[in-house]
Amino acid sequence: MKSCLVVDDSKVIRRVARRILEEMDFSIEEAVDGKDALEACERMLPDVVLLDWNMPVMDGLEFLKAIRGRANLKQPIVVFCTTENDMNHIRLAMEAGADEYIMKPFDREIIEAKFAQVGLM
Repeated sequence: MKSCLVVDDSKVIRRVARRILEEMDFSIEEAVDGKDALEACERMLPDVVLLDWNMPVMDGLEFLKAIRGRANLKQPIVVFCTTENDMNHIRLAMEAGADEYIMKPFDREIIEAKFAQVGLM
Protein backbone atom coordinates (compact mmCIF):
# COMPACT_ATOMS: atom_id res chain seq x y z
CA MET A 1 0.00 0.00 0.00
CA LYS A 2 1.35 3.43 -0.94
CA SER A 3 1.43 6.17 1.67
CA CYS A 4 0.43 9.83 1.43
CA LEU A 5 1.10 12.69 3.82
CA VAL A 6 -1.70 15.27 3.57
CA VAL A 7 -0.41 18.67 4.68
CA ASP A 8 -3.03 21.37 5.16
CA ASP A 9 -4.03 23.66 8.02
CA SER A 10 -7.71 23.07 7.17
CA LYS A 11 -9.19 20.07 8.96
CA VAL A 12 -11.97 19.93 6.33
CA ILE A 13 -9.48 19.71 3.44
CA ARG A 14 -7.49 17.02 5.27
CA ARG A 15 -10.69 15.04 5.87
CA VAL A 16 -11.81 15.28 2.22
CA ALA A 17 -8.35 14.33 0.93
CA ARG A 18 -8.15 11.42 3.39
CA ARG A 19 -11.49 10.03 2.22
CA ILE A 20 -10.53 10.24 -1.45
CA LEU A 21 -7.04 8.82 -0.95
CA GLU A 22 -8.19 5.96 1.28
CA GLU A 23 -10.67 4.99 -1.45
CA MET A 24 -7.63 4.93 -3.77
CA ASP A 25 -5.90 2.47 -1.37
CA PHE A 26 -3.38 4.91 0.15
CA SER A 27 -2.48 4.88 3.82
CA ILE A 28 -2.78 8.43 5.14
CA GLU A 29 -0.83 10.53 7.61
CA GLU A 30 -1.82 14.15 8.28
CA ALA A 31 0.14 17.30 9.14
CA VAL A 32 -1.17 20.79 9.94
CA ASP A 33 1.80 22.79 8.60
CA GLY A 34 5.22 22.41 7.02
CA LYS A 35 7.04 21.96 10.33
CA ASP A 36 4.66 19.20 11.36
CA ALA A 37 5.12 17.64 7.90
CA LEU A 38 8.93 17.63 8.19
CA GLU A 39 8.65 15.88 11.53
CA ALA A 40 6.26 13.32 10.00
CA CYS A 41 8.72 12.70 7.14
CA GLU A 42 11.52 12.09 9.63
CA ARG A 43 9.41 9.41 11.34
CA MET A 44 8.35 7.68 8.11
CA LEU A 45 8.85 9.06 4.63
CA PRO A 46 5.65 8.84 2.55
CA ASP A 47 5.49 7.92 -1.12
CA VAL A 48 3.71 11.19 -1.86
CA VAL A 49 3.01 14.49 -0.10
CA LEU A 50 -0.18 16.39 -0.92
CA LEU A 51 0.86 19.89 0.08
CA ASP A 52 -1.00 23.15 0.73
CA TRP A 53 0.82 26.44 0.14
CA ASN A 54 -0.59 28.84 2.76
CA MET A 55 -0.11 27.55 6.30
CA PRO A 56 1.12 29.01 9.58
CA VAL A 57 4.52 28.18 11.12
CA MET A 58 6.04 26.87 7.85
CA ASP A 59 4.30 27.25 4.50
CA GLY A 60 4.28 24.71 1.69
CA LEU A 61 7.09 26.27 -0.32
CA GLU A 62 9.35 26.39 2.75
CA PHE A 63 8.57 22.73 3.45
CA LEU A 64 9.30 21.77 -0.16
CA LYS A 65 12.67 23.54 -0.13
CA ALA A 66 13.54 21.93 3.22
CA ILE A 67 12.64 18.38 2.14
CA ARG A 68 14.40 18.74 -1.23
CA GLY A 69 17.46 20.04 0.61
CA ARG A 70 17.84 16.79 2.54
CA ALA A 71 20.11 14.80 0.26
CA ASN A 72 20.18 11.88 2.71
CA LEU A 73 16.43 11.20 2.25
CA LYS A 74 14.80 9.23 -0.52
CA GLN A 75 12.64 11.99 -1.95
CA PRO A 76 8.84 11.71 -1.91
CA ILE A 77 6.69 12.85 -4.80
CA VAL A 78 5.30 16.28 -3.88
CA VAL A 79 1.99 17.49 -5.30
CA PHE A 80 0.95 21.01 -4.38
CA CYS A 81 -2.79 21.34 -3.72
CA THR A 82 -3.64 25.00 -3.25
CA THR A 83 -5.80 27.98 -4.15
CA GLU A 84 -2.68 29.77 -5.44
CA ASN A 85 -3.28 29.46 -9.15
CA ASP A 86 -1.23 32.19 -10.81
CA MET A 87 1.71 31.30 -13.03
CA ASN A 88 4.25 32.81 -10.63
CA HIS A 89 3.22 30.46 -7.80
CA ILE A 90 3.22 27.46 -10.12
CA ARG A 91 6.66 28.40 -11.48
CA LEU A 92 8.06 28.87 -7.95
CA ALA A 93 6.69 25.48 -6.88
CA MET A 94 8.09 23.64 -9.90
CA GLU A 95 11.48 25.36 -9.59
CA ALA A 96 11.62 24.32 -5.92
CA GLY A 97 11.01 20.69 -6.85
CA ALA A 98 7.24 20.10 -6.92
CA ASP A 99 6.26 17.17 -9.11
CA GLU A 100 2.72 18.31 -9.88
CA TYR A 101 0.21 21.05 -9.02
CA ILE A 102 -3.52 20.76 -8.21
CA MET A 103 -5.90 23.69 -7.82
CA LYS A 104 -8.49 23.72 -5.05
CA PRO A 105 -11.26 22.73 -5.08
CA PHE A 106 -10.33 19.21 -6.14
CA ASP A 107 -12.09 15.88 -6.49
CA ARG A 108 -11.09 12.25 -6.88
CA GLU A 109 -10.80 12.45 -10.67
CA ILE A 110 -8.34 15.34 -10.45
CA ILE A 111 -6.21 13.58 -7.83
CA GLU A 112 -6.23 10.32 -9.79
CA ALA A 113 -5.18 12.12 -12.98
CA LYS A 114 -2.33 14.00 -11.32
CA PHE A 115 -1.14 10.93 -9.39
CA ALA A 116 -1.17 8.95 -12.65
CA GLN A 117 1.00 11.63 -14.28
CA VAL A 118 3.68 11.16 -11.61
CA GLY A 119 3.51 7.34 -11.73
CA LEU A 120 1.50 6.63 -8.59
CA MET A 121 -1.45 4.95 -10.32
